[in-house]
Amino acid sequence: MTSHDHIQLTASELSVFFMSYLKDTLVVCVTSYFLEHIEDPDVRVCVAYALELSEKRVETARAFYKAEGIPIPVGFTEHDVNVKAPRIYNDVMILQYVTNLGIMGMSSYSLAVAQSARQDIRKHFTSSLNSSADLFNRSANVLQEKGVFIRSPFIPYPTLTEFVEKRHFLAGWMGDQRPLTSTEISFLYLNLFRNTLGGALLTGFAQIAQTKEVRKFMTRGSEIAKHHSAVFGKFLSESNILTPVSLGLNVTESTDHVFSDKLLMFHTNALNNHGMSFYGQSLAGSPRKDIATAYSRLMVEVGEYVMDGTQIMINNGWFEKPPSAPDRKELSKG
Repeated sequence: MTSHDHIQLTASELSVFFMSYLKDTLVVCVTSYFLEHIEDPDVRVCVAYALELSEKRVETARAFYKAEGIPIPVGFTEHDVNVKAPRIYNDVMILQYVTNLGIMGMSSYSLAVAQSARQDIRKHFTSSLNSSADLFNRSANVLQEKGVFIRSPFIPYPTLTEFVEKRHFLAGWMGDQRPLTSTEISFLYLNLFRNTLGGALLTGFAQIAQTKEVRKFMTRGSEIAKHHSAVFGKFLSESNILTPVSLGLNVTESTDHVFSDKLLMFHTNALNNHGMSFYGQSLAGSPRKDIATAYSRLMVEVGEYVMDGTQIMINNGWFEKPPSAPDRKELSKG
């Protein structure tokens, strides 16, 4: 059996390598800064592991790019971070952030494996998938040991198996609403969690952004996150589902420069792209019409926010162009 490793990279493989490289160089910058301020040794171990994983992936990606004769993306460097700047977030916030890195890594790299044909590429992304799961598990264990791991709500165990017999199961706009399913609860709660964490993150970003335009964009994002959290919380509370989202997050009052505005903008757009993907999964798993409609509306709001962010990046020369197909119309002009 041949490995087919000599075959050039496909468009899908180029895409996932490009985005992975940009995100990993970003994580190197962010976690390097975090390590300068962490006080809890257990949290330090998790953040150091996240940094180690991203550094290894960056080196592997560079080796692939060199072997294929492809220019290495710029991504993010030491020029995009001031590791000696004062602390922005407390240790719990940093640990939650790293735990979420594991969650997003599992999502991204599982898709990367499925999109890759070459065996060496699949091996690389499979390893990245496994290490992301390991990062999540390590961080989640520390959260539990510290007593700050927030579990999804509990519901009673079912006592019998049932099949849906009435169309009322899909209703939700008018009249009596059926109770939430465990799947709907899970998605609502996870999205509430992500928006709570994202809102706190963007609050810090708004304080340290260097330009008025970026500060305004980050503040807008924080407000969007609060609004979305309220929507998800309302659905849960209407079904008398407890939502114990008290993550212990703390943002300091520091306004010193930490990350470049280029890094802040890319980071925010990347998080929102993940958010829209999670919303899409949530929409597919939520049969109740009022919930599905809410996800559709919120996805549009996030999509508009991402487009505005992309425009800001383009206007400032911060948007690094992904590998693209040739412009045949221009080529035909000679």
